[in-house]
Amino acid sequence: MFRKYIIPLIALCGVAMAIYVVVSGAKPTPSALPVALPPQDPFKSKVAGAGIIEANTLNRAIGTNIAGVVVDVPHHVGFNDDIKAGDVLFKIDDRNLQADLVSKKAALASAQAKLDKLLASPRPEDVPPAEARVNEAVANLDDVKVQMEMAEALQDPRAMSREELSKRRHAVAAAEARLAQANADLTELKAGTWKPDLEVARADVASAQAAVRAAEVEIDRAVVRSPVDGKLLQCTIRPGMYAQAGVLADPLMVVGNIAPMNVRVDVDENDAWRVTRSARAIAYVRGNRSLSTWLKFDHFDGYVIPKKSLTGDTTERVDTRVLQVIYSMQDNTLPVYVGQQMDVSIEAADTPRDATTLPAGPPAGQGQVAPVAGASTGNAP
Repeated sequence: MFRKYIIPLIALCGVAMAIYVVVSGAKPTPSALPVALPPQDPFKSKVAGAGIIEANTLNRAIGTNIAGVVVDVPHHVGFNDDIKAGDVLFKIDDRNLQADLVSKKAALASAQAKLDKLLASPRPEDVPPAEARVNEAVANLDDVKVQMEMAEALQDPRAMSREELSKRRHAVAAAEARLAQANADLTELKAGTWKPDLEVARADVASAQAAVRAAEVEIDRAVVRSPVDGKLLQCTIRPGMYAQAGVLADPLMVVGNIAPMNVRVDVDENDAWRVTRSARAIAYVRGNRSLSTWLKFDHFDGYVIPKKSLTGDTTERVDTRVLQVIYSMQDNTLPVYVGQQMDVSIEAADTPRDATTLPAGPPAGQGQVAPVAGASTGNAP
């Protein structure tokens, strides 16, 4: 009895369950609503591009030539501080540079003192002693001359030895030499410093001055200043942190003028010919199509560059090149920020050239091949 009725009943229930599952699974799955509705473009024909907001002075990545510990950061992100070109952005600890400057200034003072000494010579106090030495040499010469004359005037040669007479003659020669030396010293003293010595001293002063200027430049390089007017957009350093020199992946600071902000739009190279300077353009805030602004053409970047991957999707093409078009935002009150992406639509110029129509030929006389000498011109002889 069990096998006759119960088992077939269980089988029928299984078949019914299978039919129900198949029927319910065959129902179409309702499509999910988009997170944000796409914008409604006012153009019949358009070129779409991805735009990124930037400062109208470009986003200036600030670095330092001198690595060191940061001691002062006057401006901070988010305080809406207006920065002028030349304002201090941050300072590097420069105590070692200040000490080196003191040493260089001392060397300059020493070189300048030596030059001043040479320029001031001779001192008035140095002349009388030199003249006195000349007078002393004259008196000594007169004395030895008198003694020599007395020796030579003796009638009896035995009254004085030949050795003594020779000594008196040599004493006269020595006194004459000392007088000549004293006169030369006096003449040199009155003539002042030798010109080559002055030039050497001046060169030493110039070298010391250059060393001082170099030290001052190094101290000034430790103070990083803003290159443009604008605002501080990003700051990754604080007092006490170590600032590395050179080009960094993450800049120490980013400054730029955001009144107004610019939008840099990537246009596929295949659509680049459809974009003109006079074409209208509108930008929409991603995530809210009701927030939009008209764009004013600024300029084309004259070099077509490889497209940068923004999504990281493995299906995204990396061999595409894009033309970058820079626009300025007409509405600067939108709640957007530098670095934010926007969806941009540009009115397109759909006037393609007919593929069967060749471009106009070159002007007369250009691009024509000269006939070969002796070749047939196609006319019968």
